Amino acid sequence: MTDRTHSPSPTHLRGVNLGGWLLLEKWMKPSLFAGLAAGDETSWCVELGKQAPKILRSHWENFITRDDFAWLADVGINTVRIPFGHWILGPPYPYHNEYGTNPHPFVEGGIDVLDQAFSWAEKFGIHIILDLHAAPGCQNGFDNGGIRNVCEWHTREEYITFSVELLGRLAKRYRSEPALYGIQLLNEPRWDIPTSILQSYYLRAYDAIRAHCPPERVAVIFHDGFRTHREYLGFMQEPQHQNVIFDIHRYQCFEPSDIEMDIHGHLHKAGDLWRQAATDIHEELKLPTIIGEWSLGLNIEVVNLWAENSVDNALRRLDQFQTDVAYRAYGAAQLLSFEHFRGWFFWSYRTETTPEWCFRESVERGWLPRNYR
Repeated sequence: MTDRTHSPSPTHLRGVNLGGWLLLEKWMKPSLFAGLAAGDETSWCVELGKQAPKILRSHWENFITRDDFAWLADVGINTVRIPFGHWILGPPYPYHNEYGTNPHPFVEGGIDVLDQAFSWAEKFGIHIILDLHAAPGCQNGFDNGGIRNVCEWHTREEYITFSVELLGRLAKRYRSEPALYGIQLLNEPRWDIPTSILQSYYLRAYDAIRAHCPPERVAVIFHDGFRTHREYLGFMQEPQHQNVIFDIHRYQCFEPSDIEMDIHGHLHKAGDLWRQAATDIHEELKLPTIIGEWSLGLNIEVVNLWAENSVDNALRRLDQFQTDVAYRAYGAAQLLSFEHFRGWFFWSYRTETTPEWCFRESVERGWLPRNYR
């Protein structure tokens, strides 16, 4: 491919995730999982078998379309983060015993959808971050890692090496695409994976991407792995490593201390404490930082369909007017804090039943601004 013109890379990223598109999460589109025991894309493909391709390809064609890219451009979103699974290029890929008798259970053709996304992004002046969201063996045990309740990515060299090589292959494939802003090395590796293993992987993956994508063209992004930024002090610094971005995710619906807060506590944390965190990270880590995921979600039950006995103290005593005001305030408080970072990405553009996690519906309901220019 040859280089083509595109709008200059934005200096400040205002973006959304295209989650639930090339990597299924049950809570984001429950209708796809209706009547099935499956709780993640791996078990979904295994359970459906030969029925899976037709259903999933229909989902790919309809969940995100050209019109969605046009809408995002119209409201001023300049970048999208696209999660994908390690099977994006098709077989071969490492086997896991959750696959059962079929060594390659995943539906093929996702790479064609990703190619199409680059075409749409170029047309509408939107940039793309590619995000390895589900690694072989699963890096976090979440459904978004491909296999629930399994976290074995870091336990086998085959899994790690495949991840490095996959990122290199994708860097080679898309290196001349003007819409490519950056490549994220791994989404949300679990907190108990040793930092030394993560850092070794990040360095190897950086080199694999840089073999094809120079730093002046493409950013390399790594996630904090649910640990303090202080564990990465001095890591991937210039001049040896260039155009490296640190990624943190900000939610207030998973920790018990957050769930117990009323809306005023959430606003204080989002608007004050998270703004101070931006200053600390900038001064100490000395790497540009993005908020790769955030939302208006305050109720864990809607994202964790198997959560039990959770209490949503923030909204449960509010009437509809007060709830709308609370969502607007929570969104505004987060945006004011996140503007102190290199950029931010709402999770996610579209969901089926959860408007507080759906960027488009949140905008249309007035919870979030309508113009991001």
